[in-house]
Amino acid sequence: MTKATFYHAGCPVCVSAEQDLIHIIDRQQVDLEVIHLGETPEKIVEAEAAGLQSVPALVLDQGQVLHINFGAALTDLE
Repeated sequence: MTKATFYHAGCPVCVSAEQDLIHIIDRQQVDLEVIHLGETPEKIVEAEAAGLQSVPALVLDQGQVLHINFGAALTDLE
């Protein structure tokens, strides 16, 4: 099973992207973890290590980072 992690900060852009992803990703094929950085700021370090520059973003288990839209820079969340 493929693993994907969706990071967001809770802004309207991020929440909209989260809802879209939940509807289009086949959860039987993809283990999707959603991380709200506004609620778990300790995960910002993990997001930076994964290569995120902004949220919302999706990180695939192969290491690809897909910046979906610009909601906020990670530096704005620190």
